This record gives sequence, C-alpha cells and structure tokens, in this order.
Amino acid sequence: MFTSRRLILATVAAALLSGCASPNPYDNQGQAQSGQGVSRTAKYGGLGALAGAVAGAAIDHNNRGKGALIGAVVAGAASAGYGYYADRQEAQLRASMANTGVEVQRQGDQIKLIMPGNITFATDSSAIAPSFYSPLNNLATSFKQFNENIIEIVGFTDSTGSRQHNMDLSQARAQAVATYLTSQGVDTTRLAVRGMGPDQPIASNADANGRAQNRRVEVNLKPIPGQQYEAPAQQ
Repeated sequence: MFTSRRLILATVAAALLSGCASPNPYDNQGQAQSGQGVSRTAKYGGLGALAGAVAGAAIDHNNRGKGALIGAVVAGAASAGYGYYADRQEAQLRASMANTGVEVQRQGDQIKLIMPGNITFATDSSAIAPSFYSPLNNLATSFKQFNENIIEIVGFTDSTGSRQHNMDLSQARAQAVATYLTSQGVDTTRLAVRGMGPDQPIASNADANGRAQNRRVEVNLKPIPGQQYEAPAQQ
C-alpha cells in the first residue's frame, strides 16, 4: 500500500514537473501563460495526470499503483496535447488578427474571437462589410491549418428594435460568416451557428458606444470531446 501511494505521488509530481519544464515557444508572448507563469500546456497536462491517476487507481482495484500510473500517463498526455494545440492556435490567431479590430481571448480550454460591429456589418444588414473580408480570410486560413476544433459562430445585436427582428438579424449575420468561411474551404461539419439577438450584452445599451460594442459576432473554438490533439507543424 505504501509503495502504491509513493508511486502515485511520484507519477503526478513527475507529470507536473515535466509540464513546467517543457519549453513552450509562446511563453514570451503572454497568451500561453497562466497567472503563475505556468503554460496552459503544463497546467492541463499536470491536472490531467492527477485526474488520470485517481481514475486509474479506482479502475484497477487489484493494483492501484499500476492503475494510477497508466491513468496518469494517458490522461496527462491527452490533456497536454490539447493545451499545446490551443497554445499554438491562439498564437497564430493573435498574429493574424493584429490590427484588424478583432479581439482574441483565451478562456480556459476555449479560444474566443470578438468581432465588433464597426468592421462586420452595416446597420440592420447581414451583408458582410468590405472591412470584414480580410479578417475572415485570415480566420479561414487558420481554421484550415488548425482543423480539429468545433467552431461556434454567434451573432449579437443591441436592444434597438423588436426582439424578434434582432433575433433574426443576429442569426442571419452568424450564418453569413459561416457561409463565407465554408466558401473559403472550412469544413461545414465543424460549424455551429446561433443568433442571440440582444441577449448577453457586454456593454450598456443606454448609449451609442455601448450599443456599438453589443453589435458583434463571436467565434468560439472548442475541443472535440475525446479527440487526440497534435498541433500542426509551423508554416
């Protein structure tokens, strides 16, 4: 029993330390760091190893030490794989979206792109604005290179006008983005489209500046459940 416990602890410690020690080519760019200076790759790998060790020990009742070791290695590798994949994609998106007006955010295991109304669509229109084509082309290029995400496209409006009109308009705008990305070679089976209308505002609708912020399109990149991830080679 004592030996099994030491094996579990050693396995988890090794996974955490190896994750922290592994060089991350994007550490100096700021987007792949956690609050304490540990890359998401290391964080996901270490936490995955811990969860895997617990699960492995629970599954193999006859040899908990062996089960923990197997669980830690498998789960840790899978988690670190997505963490590194997302780090790479985030860095590529930040570079390609620079100076376009598109904001790139990282929220745990998801990447969010916020596209403000001043570059996306004219007022009360779902026709793609000329200023929006360049960011969309960059997105299409990234999505074809990093082709193992779920891509959720969500349209939003301000609160001006009827709710039903805004729901329809936001859906049409999200669909216009999806249609254009598909025309540029992005696999349509990866795309999900939603219109949220005036729901989930990010600013006050009481003034023009706030309404402009609320008129936006968001693209959320999410991992595919159960997918094994390996980041594509650098171009």
